[in-house]
Amino acid sequence: MNLYEHTIIARQDTSPSELKQLTEKYSKIVEKNDGEVVKTENWGLLNLSYLIKKNKKGSYIHFKIKAKGNVIGELEKNEAIDKKLLRYLTVRVKKFDLESNYFGKKEEGEKKESAKK
Repeated sequence: MNLYEHTIIARQDTSPSELKQLTEKYSKIVEKNDGEVVKTENWGLLNLSYLIKKNKKGSYIHFKIKAKGNVIGELEKNEAIDKKLLRYLTVRVKKFDLESNYFGKKEEGEKKESAKK
């Protein structure tokens, strides 16, 4: 089994309930093809570097997936025809970083440490 990090960007006008449906939809596709979603992160609404289909912002959802290569092909085939998505990206990794939360809010101790530096 290979390890993949997969990120999708949904349109900025997508509601939270629709984002939850997207997450469930793509998780089911992975599980239906004998894959496993190890972790799902909702990174929230972030600014895009440039306009994509007339959108300045996008809602990011990140999956950590353990699966075979054919699962990713099936996943991307479904995402290519989804009108709610702007972009998707899959990267194969050697191991998952499950501890770091890059888009979460910093805790008080972390704020003080970064201020000292």
